[in-house]
Amino acid sequence: MSRREFAGPDGRGVDVELSNLDKVLYPATGTTKGEVIAYYSAIASAMLPHIAGRPVTRKRWPNGVDEPSFFEKNLPAHAPSWIERHGVEHSDRRVVYPVIDSEAGLAWIGQQAALEVHVPQWRFDGDERGAATRLVFDLDPGPGAGLAECARVALLVREMIEEIGLRAFPVTSGSKGIHLYVPLTRALSPGGASTVAKQVAANLEKLHPDLVTATMAKSVRGGKVFLDWSQNNPAKTTIAPYSMRGRAEPNAAAPRTWDELEDRKNLRHLHFDEVLARFADHGDLLADLDPPVRTAETPPDALTKYRSMRDPTRTPEPVPSTAPISGPGDRFVVQEHHARRLHWDVRLERDGVLVSWAVPKGPPTSPDQNRLAVHTEDHPLEYLDFHGAIPRGQYGAGEMTIWDRGTYETEKWRADEVIVTFHGDRLTGRYAFIRTNGKQWLMHLMREHREPEPSAEVEPRILRPRANGAAPFPRGLTPMLATPGDIADLDGGDWCFETKWDGFRLIAEIDGGALTLRSRAGNVLTARYPSFATLAKELSAHRVVLDGEAVVFDDHGVANLGLLRADPARAVFVAFDVLHLDGTSLIRKRYTDRRRVLEALAANSPSMVVPPRLDGPGEAALEYSLRHGLEGVVAKRKDSVYLPGKRGHAWVKERNWRVQRVVVGGWRRSDVRDFKSLLVGIRYDGKLYYVGRVGTGFGDADMRDLARRLGGSERATSPFHNELTAEERKEAVWVTPRVEATVRFMNWTETGRLWHPAWLGEADAAS
Repeated sequence: MSRREFAGPDGRGVDVELSNLDKVLYPATGTTKGEVIAYYSAIASAMLPHIAGRPVTRKRWPNGVDEPSFFEKNLPAHAPSWIERHGVEHSDRRVVYPVIDSEAGLAWIGQQAALEVHVPQWRFDGDERGAATRLVFDLDPGPGAGLAECARVALLVREMIEEIGLRAFPVTSGSKGIHLYVPLTRALSPGGASTVAKQVAANLEKLHPDLVTATMAKSVRGGKVFLDWSQNNPAKTTIAPYSMRGRAEPNAAAPRTWDELEDRKNLRHLHFDEVLARFADHGDLLADLDPPVRTAETPPDALTKYRSMRDPTRTPEPVPSTAPISGPGDRFVVQEHHARRLHWDVRLERDGVLVSWAVPKGPPTSPDQNRLAVHTEDHPLEYLDFHGAIPRGQYGAGEMTIWDRGTYETEKWRADEVIVTFHGDRLTGRYAFIRTNGKQWLMHLMREHREPEPSAEVEPRILRPRANGAAPFPRGLTPMLATPGDIADLDGGDWCFETKWDGFRLIAEIDGGALTLRSRAGNVLTARYPSFATLAKELSAHRVVLDGEAVVFDDHGVANLGLLRADPARAVFVAFDVLHLDGTSLIRKRYTDRRRVLEALAANSPSMVVPPRLDGPGEAALEYSLRHGLEGVVAKRKDSVYLPGKRGHAWVKERNWRVQRVVVGGWRRSDVRDFKSLLVGIRYDGKLYYVGRVGTGFGDADMRDLARRLGGSERATSPFHNELTAEERKEAVWVTPRVEATVRFMNWTETGRLWHPAWLGEADAAS
């Protein structure tokens, strides 16, 4: 037994007990436990960011890889006290996991002959399971397939997710296949990551059935690559990047470049010493996947978590780099936050920060109300004056305004109960915050204070009858959502059928000619669609709330999201529901009744489009939708009521494969084939608008012929009217737009690009 010093969690030296360093763990190569520990010590700066904050499951081979192994989740009682640990409640037991965030922690793992380190895709949030920070795809070759086929599938996955603005990082697993990691720009619910990954896998299986399967059954994997999306389940783990593998040879999970995957004939798994040498030469190829581990030079303070959730280069929010300094200690602010879900943020100054709660329905206006208040991370004092728009893709994206501010007096401040008296313009009197479970608290107005008048601004979603019987005008309603399903078997007796529109969902509030447009997430977007002012003028005699879609129709009369993104000023409002009219709430009325009201309203508003319903049954509606190149069909039960913000089974949607006529305006260079992809656009109003890249669906002869013809029509400038990003212009060769074709695609991305298009062939000039 010996001791050796390694860098600990705080950067200072920690002694780790080591033993049996000459024990051979890999008989085929003679690799010893001492070499394993040395590798984990040397690779720590690269590996730690990708496992930090995550529960670590170890797979141990105490007697070497030729002998039995076992998984270990629980941290043993004899583990060093400096190892961070967190408990997780499983269905049958509570497990205390180690959280490894230091070189010393990795050395301790090596000492345990824990050759493999497995982690989930989520991180702890305090003592609770947090949101997923990344997606992972496990590309597992079936019989007859190998690493080269995995590389082909990896390139297809990369192309698909790039079309929706995401980036993938490849890792050869060291065992059989390839792992692809995708950092997430927003938090996903526990099941949300699996849902996204499963959709990508299912789409690729449809596009490439001879190469890809998304089915777990081993009987269907022959000659194919299983695109395993299930690793994103919060209960599952994946081998960590840079981890060694318990195989016959000492391979490691090795980050790779995309150039290596394109040259897939020479692709192979790498030994741990090769991985270490690559890191010394090129650094961490996954540096942009996970944030770096905090060092001793940046000790934690009350704002550490706040900073970790924000990028100061991308958000206007204050992100101070220094530790908080106490102020007067008696100030508060309440901000109305139109994020993914509208809520109010109540923030109280204490110990140099703003202690914060998110209150979904706003502060209570009566002692009879108890409002849920979710405790969030502490905010800097600069937030007392903050208002503005947090950009999309950032934490808390959406518009934030100051709803009230002032001073307060503290009566009680304990870990589970806070009582204060507010002195603001709107918020006055004694309020209690009472902790009920973890981060969940209740905000309560105490009876000593007179009750303020109910405010529609405080309770935008609660409709309460007034004395005259009229329902107050609702603001901030969120749209009802349809459930994906099969429509073909639905009859026309109980169901109505509508077009699924290729546009942007909006709730339109028109109050005496004043128009407010809100997105599905609650963000105000009135200024984006100036043409809708005509609609408000036409309906100025009414107080009405409409549910609909902003749509731009192409030259063939088909809704096109790409054109809407390129020029929203040309949009028209397609209305398919009415939720409130002149003091009457319609959300509990039947769909057929609401539809009659909507059609009567549209008779006096020429700019509002209320399209005719599709003829049933469901099979006929789908056939019509496909024949006319529409996005899909929504079926609604005739007796269904409107459920704001909920996904109801009384509404069912089915999306078609889309077909689009495009014009080639460029191509991207490739070292291994004729071109990587074609850059295509749509003609509209005499201009060519870029809509994406097409890189699949070509035969070898098609590619050779297209490359030959396009090579003869090169030009120096882009033929596209709209602006392309730097990534979209990368490796571009522009051509005079003469070649027209048809592509198939799944959907439009939020930036107006085709989502995973496939080449169907050149279009007939007469079509």
